[in-house]
Amino acid sequence: MTDSWSSPGLDVHLDWHPSSGRAGLATAIRTAIREGRWQPGAAVPSTRALAHDLGIARGTVTRVYADLAAEGYLRTAQGAPTRVATAGSLPQSAPRQAPREPAPRWDLRPGRPDLTAFPRQAWITATRRALLRTPAAVFGYESGMGAPELRATLAGYLARTRGVVADPARIVVCHGYSHAIAVLSRALAGLGVDEMAFENPSSAIYRSIAAAQGPRVVGVDVDEHGLDVSAVDSPAVVVTAAHQYPTGVTLAPPRRAALTRWATESGAFVLEDDYDGEFRFDNQQVGALQALAPERVVYAGTASKTLAPALRLAWLVLPRSLVEPVRAAMADSGSRPAVLTQLALAELIESGAYDRHVRRSRAEYRGRRARLLAALPDSVRPQGIAAGLHLLLMLPPDGPSEATALAACRRRSIGIEGLSSQWMTPDGPGGLIVGYAATPKHAFASATQTLVEALWEITA
Repeated sequence: MTDSWSSPGLDVHLDWHPSSGRAGLATAIRTAIREGRWQPGAAVPSTRALAHDLGIARGTVTRVYADLAAEGYLRTAQGAPTRVATAGSLPQSAPRQAPREPAPRWDLRPGRPDLTAFPRQAWITATRRALLRTPAAVFGYESGMGAPELRATLAGYLARTRGVVADPARIVVCHGYSHAIAVLSRALAGLGVDEMAFENPSSAIYRSIAAAQGPRVVGVDVDEHGLDVSAVDSPAVVVTAAHQYPTGVTLAPPRRAALTRWATESGAFVLEDDYDGEFRFDNQQVGALQALAPERVVYAGTASKTLAPALRLAWLVLPRSLVEPVRAAMADSGSRPAVLTQLALAELIESGAYDRHVRRSRAEYRGRRARLLAALPDSVRPQGIAAGLHLLLMLPPDGPSEATALAACRRRSIGIEGLSSQWMTPDGPGGLIVGYAATPKHAFASATQTLVEALWEITA
């Protein structure tokens, strides 16, 4: 049986037994190179360090290195460390995948914030504070519901900014909204919920995630007042009440009351996806639907629009009856956001830096939306309230198709999405979902002008 050895100098691994001597050592090094464990161009331990670690004479290692250099496995140079040469039969890589479609020059895709505006210095400061203030025990195996520090901070923040009735014990921190809706759908399925209603139109990807957990997915139409509550007949429904995606309307007050009353009387659950609730531009702030029926409405929020999607941070505020089912579903999912990321967000909120960043972003996106609206040709009809990170443009009924509009945008390397992919029925009208946040600030004017040129081309 061979022993595993490592050098104190460069920490390498060799399957070598002392009884195999010099020849065995040479074989072990050749094997490490052939298997790719010693990679081409990498420095190898000095003869002195490896000899010390293996307990053999330095001259033995020197002769082995010389032999392997002559064979082409190693490369030596005066005054420089010995390195692995390119010789050897290395494992074959997987077949090269077809190249992805290049990123658009002008990014007007919805649901994306301006990543260049991420508050790097504030995030570094928050992370440093979290590292200095947090007891070591916190970095062990985390709570299944999320870091207690972040849950407590979110309870205060959501109550203050969105009117959510929040108790830290009823908050679960998820690995992004996709994870949140998957966990909740799985928990509801475990309680016997066999059907979930979604707004029509709505984000197709989240419908697919929910359906993958078991419940059947059905659609409920949306009009200028939001979800048609009178048509809801499912034990669970998902709504974007503050700013419907993608139409941009808000759920009217009578319908908000009707939806929560229906949920309370029927025992149904409502998932309120408050994906961009921080960004309302017309001074007509709408509080969370959850406050009207905290025991029937699940509130979902995320840092993807305010900070960055890559943080993979979202949260659910749960009715009491769902805390344990969701806790069990979280354990089954095996996915958790990094504890340090959670603690950094808690510090960012507590310090006030998060609020300052949101206010700066709100002012920037408000201005972008206004400039985009002012530049659009009269032939397209913008829809939706003054809020969020996107705008829906409806094309003239007797004008170009959505496919024609998307093709014109692609020719100009504009990243944009069509409305048709979000319908649950095949006969929904076409349109363009324009995101005005993702483009860096310095490029927004050019991106807008390029979009206007595409629209003039197809509508002139």
